[in-house]
Amino acid sequence: MARFNAEVGNDLLQGLQRLEKDAPVVFGEMVSRGADVVLRNIRSNMRASFKSTRSLEAGLGKTRVYKTPSDDGIAVKVGFRGYSPTRKTKKYNSGVPIPLIAIAREKGTKRGEAKKPFFRKSFNKGAIEAEMKKVEPKLFEGVS
Repeated sequence: MARFNAEVGNDLLQGLQRLEKDAPVVFGEMVSRGADVVLRNIRSNMRASFKSTRSLEAGLGKTRVYKTPSDDGIAVKVGFRGYSPTRKTKKYNSGVPIPLIAIAREKGTKRGEAKKPFFRKSFNKGAIEAEMKKVEPKLFEGVS
């Protein structure tokens, strides 16, 4: 049976330990920056699909960076939440839910409103990856 012994310098070992410690923070920043790109795209696409976007923009946001319990991944959610206080009905006396308004515009309605996708078009993979790669060098600072 063959044997192999290798000696690693302390500076490389310390660099790898720091890399392991700092990776979740840097990955979280990368994901957050990617979510910011998506938010900007959603806002600009929304202005093209709606006459007035004031109540929708108030409900648009992103969550904080979190670890997913199933696979320990790092994630951020982007979406709509809340109610539009300007659109009250009998069914929604506190206002129509903003996600409902967004979905009706994104996918259309049974009553004949045509779909005008703005959310799906906001996920530009190239732009998101480019923004994330700007943060990537922070991960390898001091590791050689």
